[in-house]
Amino acid sequence: MLKIKRGKAFNKVLQVPGDKSISHRAVMFGAIAEGPTRIENFLPGDDCHHTIECFRRLGVEIEREGPTTLTVFGKGWQGLREPDQCLDVGNSGTTIRLMLGILAGSPFFSAIYGDASIARRPMDRVVIPLRRMGARIDGRADGRFTPLAVRGGDLKGIDYDSPVASAQVKSCILLAGLRAEGWTRVREPHPSRDHTERMLASFGAEISVEEGTVTVKGGQNLSGCPVRVPGDISSAAFLLAAALVIPGSRVTVRDVGLNPTRTGILDVFRAMGAEVNVTLTDQWCGEPVGDVTVSGGSLRGVEVGGKLIPRLIDEIPVLAVVATQAEGRTVIRDAAEL
Repeated sequence: MLKIKRGKAFNKVLQVPGDKSISHRAVMFGAIAEGPTRIENFLPGDDCHHTIECFRRLGVEIEREGPTTLTVFGKGWQGLREPDQCLDVGNSGTTIRLMLGILAGSPFFSAIYGDASIARRPMDRVVIPLRRMGARIDGRADGRFTPLAVRGGDLKGIDYDSPVASAQVKSCILLAGLRAEGWTRVREPHPSRDHTERMLASFGAEISVEEGTVTVKGGQNLSGCPVRVPGDISSAAFLLAAALVIPGSRVTVRDVGLNPTRTGILDVFRAMGAEVNVTLTDQWCGEPVGDVTVSGGSLRGVEVGGKLIPRLIDEIPVLAVVATQAEGRTVIRDAAEL
């Protein structure tokens, strides 16, 4: 039998590990950029480790200075070489979908796969547009599932209306678009997280965002730059939730990423009646950074759905825990992507 007792009220000031989505992109963009990219506050988790190993197999030198600091010595797109082994993404959906965009624009053969969970996740949502651009991709169920074989190069830009609001799909197409002839445009039904757009601009890419459409010009080269990764708001959400469900508690998380495409959980906490204070302190590589403070108290149930869902998709599990301690019924809709 497992007995769980309510914790005592607490008042803490904390920091959380680096954002996973931004850590992935820092390595990827540094690998295809020209010149070194030094990354601080990198998330040393298993998913990000697989991203590093994939690029090492593509011939990119990556030097670890410590658990959360590394330098990627990019030599541009032309510095990537055909791997002599299959690329293993482990359990990382971000790695495989963004890697497919990079591999589609690279003039060599590669094969990519992941664990049993990745083998069940649909890849046709990126394979279909990449094939339209000219990439040759094959795999199980006509490329719907891994393992996938890619022969890239000779891409042409496309106008693509994505059926889902997915940062992975959008980022994959934009990365392929950097190597394609002409312009590539991606439209989404709702805005998804925009870490790719912000970081590409920091690496010197010509990219425009307006009215739900992101556009990149083909044939661009990126330049390496220093990247400091903000704290991951998905990690912070657990600490904030702990303060909310224990009356009298208060927690401040410092140097956390406050990208508006990721802060939907804060909006929901406010709607539930929580006291949430946000202080912007800086901007790192195009990403707003600051401190978030929440105080525990009386909570009420809410309804969540529509455009808000892409802004809190990863935080829905912890939101469900908070909802058990709120007065009334909480309803979450439109979360099929979870």
